[in-house]
Amino acid sequence: MGVRQYNMTVWWRALILLYCVLHFVEFSAPSAVPQRNKYKNSFRLTRTTRTRVQQLQRKYKEQQLGNKHFEDRSRQLKDLPSLSTDFNSWLKLTDWERLHAAFCDMQAYWNMLEWKRKQLEMEEKEQIAERVVRTTISQSIRHIQLDLRDLMKQVSSQLSYMQSSWMKPTSHKVQEPLNPETSSKTVWDRRVEGYIILRDLDLYLTKLARDFLLLASKI
Repeated sequence: MGVRQYNMTVWWRALILLYCVLHFVEFSAPSAVPQRNKYKNSFRLTRTTRTRVQQLQRKYKEQQLGNKHFEDRSRQLKDLPSLSTDFNSWLKLTDWERLHAAFCDMQAYWNMLEWKRKQLEMEEKEQIAERVVRTTISQSIRHIQLDLRDLMKQVSSQLSYMQSSWMKPTSHKVQEPLNPETSSKTVWDRRVEGYIILRDLDLYLTKLARDFLLLASKI
């Protein structure tokens, strides 16, 4: 078993443990229940969004890369958040740090999806007849962006709840994206960029789901 596969196994075991804690420990103080339910709702939306991403990733690889089994773990995009996280460091994060990082990371993925969606829309305008027949990839990306925006609003609300209790309020608004830098010079490279964004977003949403389970189990 490789190191990457072992790390994923550890993460999934932690996820299962948190899920069990969340569903079997139901004796918290009544005042904590609404906040815990908010985290559980965020967990469910994260899981639904991840399913959308996985479905789109399969469609994207088939239509844009010509191979539904395409895989390339070696290529990265510098504008995407890092997925490397030490398990012990992850556990030691404060609730504030965890939510703030989640908001910033989701903003980064939303920006990258917006950038890629606009590129695809320009290409799809040249294929009007085909676009009428089936849902375009850019439309599917837009649906995922809406899910991410809803998640960011939920996290912003959760951060505001903490701030009203013990911190000076700060703004956590969804920002308009900047165009990420890219060194791509070929059509193939641009298409692979879309695959990388969806590939990393799939992995990131797994991590985000664990975050919400952990937050809910601590209340």
